[in-house]
Amino acid sequence: MKLPKIGLLYMDYVLQFFHQSNFKGWPDKIETVTYHWGNDASRFIEEVKKKKIEILIGNIPATAYEPFRKIRAALPEVRFVPSIETQFSNKSKENVTLFCRKYGLSHPETHIFYDLDEGFKYLKSCTYPKIIKRSYGPSNYGGYFVHKVDSAEEATALLKEKKYSPHYIQDCIPLKADIRVMLIGHKPICAFWRVAGQDQWITNTSQGGSMSYEGVDMGALELAVQASKAAKAEYWACDIVEHEGKYYILECATAFAAFPYVRDWIGQYLMWDFSNGHFPMPHIPLYSWEELGKINPDLLRTIRHMSFSSYLPSTDGALYVNEPSDLLAMELTETSYPMDIPDQKSVSDYVVKDEENLPEKVLEAARQGNVTPVEPVGRSIYLSQVTLTDLMALYGMEEEMAEELFSFLQDNQVNTLDDLKSLDWIDDRLLSTWQDAVTVRLDLNAATKEDFLGIRGIGDSLAEAILVFRGESKSFASVDQLLEVEGIGQKRFEKICDCFTVG
Repeated sequence: MKLPKIGLLYMDYVLQFFHQSNFKGWPDKIETVTYHWGNDASRFIEEVKKKKIEILIGNIPATAYEPFRKIRAALPEVRFVPSIETQFSNKSKENVTLFCRKYGLSHPETHIFYDLDEGFKYLKSCTYPKIIKRSYGPSNYGGYFVHKVDSAEEATALLKEKKYSPHYIQDCIPLKADIRVMLIGHKPICAFWRVAGQDQWITNTSQGGSMSYEGVDMGALELAVQASKAAKAEYWACDIVEHEGKYYILECATAFAAFPYVRDWIGQYLMWDFSNGHFPMPHIPLYSWEELGKINPDLLRTIRHMSFSSYLPSTDGALYVNEPSDLLAMELTETSYPMDIPDQKSVSDYVVKDEENLPEKVLEAARQGNVTPVEPVGRSIYLSQVTLTDLMALYGMEEEMAEELFSFLQDNQVNTLDDLKSLDWIDDRLLSTWQDAVTVRLDLNAATKEDFLGIRGIGDSLAEAILVFRGESKSFASVDQLLEVEGIGQKRFEKICDCFTVG
């Protein structure tokens, strides 16, 4: 039989989810196509056509979602897996909310404000606690941009500091644990509790949380299946919380971390789909994760191409079936269409009632049926003061990359951005995207007041004092002269001195 030509979609600086080995047994050559950031759409389209790719497999990060909507339109004969519509929720927290609202999926009460003054006004009258999230950015936050606030004062101070735009504010559902559910063909194939660390409220394992595979609630699985079917997703993941007997979707997307054997299972499922059943559908027993979860994670990361034999009931168990209901059976996904994307033209229904107050950028996008969040306005980060949260906000950054870079900065003195190229995944092209966001050291004799205010430990009055001193002295001869500035003692100097140089 003739099989379709498969291509794997890769992107610079984005960790690869699939490899050709995930499609073990596929007899034909599997192509790869890499999208380079910038104006690369035309070249990318031509390469897909030249290689005669019929199915293009791969997740699209938030920052590339809009270009790929146009790329998909230019390649109408190519099937994208997951579809662009299915990946709608990957782009932003706003899109997750719009997706849940369109399909009637249970989720926390959420308010989104593009008019930031309206957001601050809402914070004065709403009840607390609330959850505030940065909506747009890297797909894998690890919880670094999720904040719990207990008062209007705390919420206002947070948003003024973080400058998140839009304001994305959710009701806080009490939790010490949530449930991550992974699905293939609408069937749950892995699920586990994510339990918050001691004295913590956030459940991400990168911030001290732990995992448990035992006793995952059926209600959470059923809600995840509903979301997967609404998204028409070949593979999918949901974070779900239970409160007072009801289940709520916190997050959902096609982008998620997974052990290699899960990616192999997805590959097996896709081969079954692409071959019209020539390759067998993978058989993955429900709740198999309870036994797999007993395996040491270090070993679990090495397991590949795992499979299970089909269930055959014994004579006395003939009345029992392998699946509790058809709801949880693996099946093919439906074809997706542009109309599956939530209607964003009614953005004012979700945000503010006075549409005149919306930024023109948002209004224009809404008129076109495509709301793009306003890019967050952030200060330049100084490598001598950088936090893991700062690094996670950088363009193209993923959690594992941020942690590696953070460790490197703790152990090495960095004098120029080029010093970062000691890490094999950092090159000139990536550094060029960080030029405006990252500062190694600031020239004391050229810096503006705004530059000084970007450094932790320097407020308005101290920035003015530094400028006054520089004006009186004509220039700084050395960084040590900061100790002569009124308001800078030894402790403060030690905190800020590595941010400066004298040119």
